Amino acid sequence: MRSSKLKICQLCAVDFTLYHFLIPLIDGLKKEGWEVEAICSYGKHINPLRDRGYIIKNIDIPRNLNPFKILKSFFLLYKIFKKENYDIVHVHTPVASIIGRIASKLAGVQIVIYTAHGFYFHENMNKLKFLFYLNLEKLMGYLTNVIFTQSYEDQNLATKYNILPKDKIFTIGNGVNIEKFKPFNIKKSNLIKKKLKISKNYFVVGCIARLVKEKGIVEFLEAAKSIFSKYKDVIFLVVGERLESDHDTNINDHIKSAKIKLQNNIKFLGLRDDIPELISVMDLYCLPSWREGMPRSIIEAMMMSKPILATNIRGSREEVVDKQTGLLIPIKSAKDLEYNMIKFIKNRKLCREYGVKGRKRALKLYDEAKVINLQIKLIKEQLKDSSINAI
Repeated sequence: MRSSKLKICQLCAVDFTLYHFLIPLIDGLKKEGWEVEAICSYGKHINPLRDRGYIIKNIDIPRNLNPFKILKSFFLLYKIFKKENYDIVHVHTPVASIIGRIASKLAGVQIVIYTAHGFYFHENMNKLKFLFYLNLEKLMGYLTNVIFTQSYEDQNLATKYNILPKDKIFTIGNGVNIEKFKPFNIKKSNLIKKKLKISKNYFVVGCIARLVKEKGIVEFLEAAKSIFSKYKDVIFLVVGERLESDHDTNINDHIKSAKIKLQNNIKFLGLRDDIPELISVMDLYCLPSWREGMPRSIIEAMMMSKPILATNIRGSREEVVDKQTGLLIPIKSAKDLEYNMIKFIKNRKLCREYGVKGRKRALKLYDEAKVINLQIKLIKEQLKDSSINAI
């Protein structure tokens, strides 16, 4: 016999998403006294999270539309949902959200919530592809009780295309821990620079992203190589790695070329847990993605009073106020990236001004605790309209 407590499942494709983005939400839900479990593919973060007491079930969930892998994942999810009798299934990430919603409804889950971390269809996609993914989202809308969007732009798109009724679509925003991400003093930052073997007078440009083409890494490296031919006192930090499940084109040749050209002036630091420390040494934070939802790394950098150079895409343009907290540039343009990096390199006063304004904006809009509290409030409202008899 199951407990009378509300039972919630958080579903995503990979452990990376669970570890980096969903744990604070799970903690918030557990504080309400609710039972919370997670489902995702197995990865290196799973055992450490289990050691901390999180209940996690693992099945292989693809990140592409491979029909055989999708069918296998669907049947495994359906079996889990039937057995566990969740009151709410909360789905995240594109493919996992599709499989999860179908399996949830067929298994009789009463409330299905979908957080759109950026709809897969976007303005820079060709028309046929756009229509395919848009209509897929509209079809999935029939299996969804409520949508949480991270950006207002996505909320407006979901309303415009009638993915769900307007009163079932809510913008929850995105946020970070304001105690963890706050400016470091100069002495502490210089000590971190010393550990990284960076001269304290060098200008540091940083990027935190998966090492795939759609994150704009190729353009970043091309701009870095060109800048290095003119400015020898600039260091480029690249934080992140290519996940095993990433199906984007490999960029190893571009990385190799950058290492040869820049030598010690570029550092590939891999996946790190000391992100606040790394951001603290950056004079400029750069994210030249082709597509984003509501990028957390920009918020982290803004919280730490760093100016932002980002592409003019959904999410990034909602976070960055052009010519106030940073600069917005076209996608896929190494030349625009280089030109605007140099603006910051030549004007440290501008960096400080944008950084101060960025932190003020981030504190007002992107406090993680407020984002979590809003989701809990919205979940409670959904419970009022349901027949779920749980505390």
